[in-house]
Amino acid sequence: MTQGQGCTLLDMTTSPAIEITDLTKSYADTPVLRGVHLSVPAGSVLALLGSNGAGKTTTVRILATLLRADGGTATVNGHDVTTEPDQVRRSISLTGQFAAVDELLTGRENLVLVAELRRVADPGKVADALLTQFGLADAGGRRASAYSGGMRRRLDIAMSLIGDPPVLFLDEPTTGLDPQARLEVWRTVRDLAGRGTTVLLTTQHLEEAEQLADRIAILHEGRVIVEGTLAELKALLPQATVEYVEKQPTLEEIFLAVTGETSQGGQR
Repeated sequence: MTQGQGCTLLDMTTSPAIEITDLTKSYADTPVLRGVHLSVPAGSVLALLGSNGAGKTTTVRILATLLRADGGTATVNGHDVTTEPDQVRRSISLTGQFAAVDELLTGRENLVLVAELRRVADPGKVADALLTQFGLADAGGRRASAYSGGMRRRLDIAMSLIGDPPVLFLDEPTTGLDPQARLEVWRTVRDLAGRGTTVLLTTQHLEEAEQLADRIAILHEGRVIVEGTLAELKALLPQATVEYVEKQPTLEEIFLAVTGETSQGGQR
């Protein structure tokens, strides 16, 4: 393991869609990112886990060119976020913690508006195709204010895909959603990954990472301290012990073990 890089448990064989090297960022005198290293293969889903204040949103904002890093480098779709911000913006879409739909407009009108702003050919056709793709065709003529939380979030993600960006950032996309709505969003993310979209997902929900991610990275105190597949992360802990049944470690147990925290929030 290289100092400050965490442990990468599987060699990347796919060309990375996102590449981060020694990224640092401080707010005033408070360091938030302390040398982040991360590589996300094209067409994969990577879940970035971390507690509040770990630096997840700061990392995403730097990758989305909304915030300038203090040091290090980051590329998205082969473009440097500092020297080629316009190319990066054309390659990405960002969905934040809360749906950014206009509730006074219908679902279809929201999609058409974004398509027109992005100067996409035939906005109406694009909107209708996305309504169908996301299971919203029957609701396309209704105001977004009448949508359920899951429907509103699906519309939000659909809006973010106009123009076919190869990289999608989802910053805690199921915040505030009920279990059924969360399952709807999970299904949407799986569909996107199946179509080849690269997804960087930040979340505090460990089950969400287990369900969706090809690879998982744990960000703790401004550094990626471990990264790999779920099976590789489980292998970091002792083998399962047989009591009455075989008990494999959960992702929550792995997270607490590698961050040195206990389930009560104290230090080991």
